[in-house]
Amino acid sequence: MTQRLNRRRFLQYTGLAGGGLMLGIELQETVAATGTAGAQAAFAPNAFLQITRKGILIYATQPEIGQGVKTSLPMIVAEELDAAWADVEVRQSPIDAARFGMQLAGGSTATPRTWDPLRRAGAMARALLVEAAARRWGVPAAECRTQDSRVYHDVSKRSLRYGELAEDAARLPVPAAESLPLKTRDQYRLLNTRVGGVDNAAIVSGEPLFSTDVRLPDMVYAVYVKCPAAGGTVREANLDVVRRQPGVIDAFVLEGKGDLADLKPGVAIVATNTWAAFSARQVLQVVWDESRAAKDDWRETEARAKPLLKQPGAEMLADRGTVDETFKSAARTVEGQYQYAFASHAQLEPESCVAWKRADGTMELWAPTQTPHRALGVVAKVLGIPETSIVIHQMRLGGGFGRRLYNDFACDAAAIAMRVDRPVKLQWTREDDMRNDYLRAGGFISLKGALDTGGRAIGWQQHLVTFSSDGKKPVTGGDLRVDEDFSQLLPNFRYTRTQLPWASPCGAWRAPGASVFAFALQSFWHEMAVAAKRDHLEFLLETLGEPRWLTPGNRMALNTGRAADVLRLAAQKAGWGSRQPKGRALGIAFYFSHAGHVAQVVDLSVDALRRITLHKVTVVSDVGPIINLSAAEAQCQGAVVDGVSAMAAQQLTHVAGRVQETNFDRYPLLRIGAAPKVDVHFIQSEYPPTGLGEPAFPPLAPAVCNAVFAATGYRIRRLPIVQEGFSFGTASKS
Repeated sequence: MTQRLNRRRFLQYTGLAGGGLMLGIELQETVAATGTAGAQAAFAPNAFLQITRKGILIYATQPEIGQGVKTSLPMIVAEELDAAWADVEVRQSPIDAARFGMQLAGGSTATPRTWDPLRRAGAMARALLVEAAARRWGVPAAECRTQDSRVYHDVSKRSLRYGELAEDAARLPVPAAESLPLKTRDQYRLLNTRVGGVDNAAIVSGEPLFSTDVRLPDMVYAVYVKCPAAGGTVREANLDVVRRQPGVIDAFVLEGKGDLADLKPGVAIVATNTWAAFSARQVLQVVWDESRAAKDDWRETEARAKPLLKQPGAEMLADRGTVDETFKSAARTVEGQYQYAFASHAQLEPESCVAWKRADGTMELWAPTQTPHRALGVVAKVLGIPETSIVIHQMRLGGGFGRRLYNDFACDAAAIAMRVDRPVKLQWTREDDMRNDYLRAGGFISLKGALDTGGRAIGWQQHLVTFSSDGKKPVTGGDLRVDEDFSQLLPNFRYTRTQLPWASPCGAWRAPGASVFAFALQSFWHEMAVAAKRDHLEFLLETLGEPRWLTPGNRMALNTGRAADVLRLAAQKAGWGSRQPKGRALGIAFYFSHAGHVAQVVDLSVDALRRITLHKVTVVSDVGPIINLSAAEAQCQGAVVDGVSAMAAQQLTHVAGRVQETNFDRYPLLRIGAAPKVDVHFIQSEYPPTGLGEPAFPPLAPAVCNAVFAATGYRIRRLPIVQEGFSFGTASKS
């Protein structure tokens, strides 16, 4: 029998195919029945959910990078389903765009992209289970209710477990998702509670979750050596010497594909174990052809950029109001120049990927990628095979912060596996990670503000000196979004930009752009407040003006009311305005990025040696309803720790296109003793939710620098702060 299917029925049947009702799906949206439901039939009304007598399975569809989505997103389904969390098994889904839509970890987008679809998935299943119970009991569905994985009929005092209703529910027509009522926030039982990560026990017990843990029969191990200057190619290498090393199976050159974002040229060494591959690498000698390689030099670029800041920018990007007249007539003007260094993602798990070219031509990958669908495309391009011949198993990521948006490591592993008739595990070293990273772009910005006689901000000029790899547009993360800062509220505003050439790869780094521009812009707002002899909080609130959403309905548009609310609450919780002893002060900052409104207040002290002691950081965010309170708090705490670590001493310098800092001895991570107490609060507004991994990061650096000025009178204008002679000492919990 063949019948036409709409999308809802298609999703229902594709899920059922894994249970007792066996169905075949044809490309023309038809279904052929090939069996009948058995005792263990599964109820799967959509791609995210399956219910059997044994329990409830919810698929986690987005890559887990440490942000907690493997737990929080299934919680959304379970909430609308009215399932007891203890009854739920969470499983990482296959990579399948047709079933699960976009699967991506980046830009704090997982929650806003899946919020409504996941709620509807749970609501749809609950409605069908209620209908199944009502029909079995012969009562109106309206008389039934659900709670903790059961359907209740209170009048007759009967109840049934969801598993007992799964088979009946599977046979019911699927309702239109748009017709189903969704819970309001006051009805939540699971959301906004603290739920531990579903992988926590496996992580602490050392179970294999990461690509480095993958073990396959007859597997071999590989390293891949690339030119330390991006774009360099192999001229010659002592491959015969390498092949004679203990445990080495083969060594060969890969030419690359001409795109630094996929397969760079290099030398692969394949061995019987990782140590043998690493050891053989020590005797490898490569003569690189660097005629077309990057020649970037940070010190030379710095010397070139600073004079440019004093001139008008090469490009006029915005010019509104009467900027020149405003500055001429201003009661006072303020100027400042800021700069920030290049930075590495420095995720704790170096890149690793397992690849296996099957006998049937299929390339199978176990990859910790933030962009699995993009990985399919780029690996297919490198290998010259169709995407349908590639299978990717989504592995848990040991950090990423944007680095694993790029799938060059998967391309490396796949290209090596094409030359080896066995599964191969590619393992990068920390030095590989640092040399071949897609860096957070450094840059420079000149700022100038105008104040009227009442000490109000009336004009703003900014000249950004950034970098371009093609001479047309800034590198990823190198452009400033004016719609994120308060300066967009001023009537007189000018923004110019100058782009300098840069060949080394740059990429998205936690809160791209915002992570450094917040430092400069929110520090300069404090400079303006100081010049106006105004309280900083009062100055910011006055600039925000009346509560309004600048573009109603656009989640990426600033809402001045939400911004003011988080600023006020952060100030209240931190004791803003209280008297502080000499050398101790509070600093406040706000930033809007990735649809999140976040304010932070830093309480610190500075000694005579410019050692900063962080006492407490207060974080207040409005990102809509909170899903998993535990994960949300952890995101804010992690953002603070990462922010302090990055601003302390992390910088990459290039000489002749080569990164000079290639391990943590010269690129230090924050020590636990310097980590401050972090006090986290949420304003749970009725706006749709967004993620927290990105927006919780940007306000930290300017809040610290504003507090340092308040404590010492010294304005920090360079990141990392070690360039200004400051450091973070052991944090005080008092």
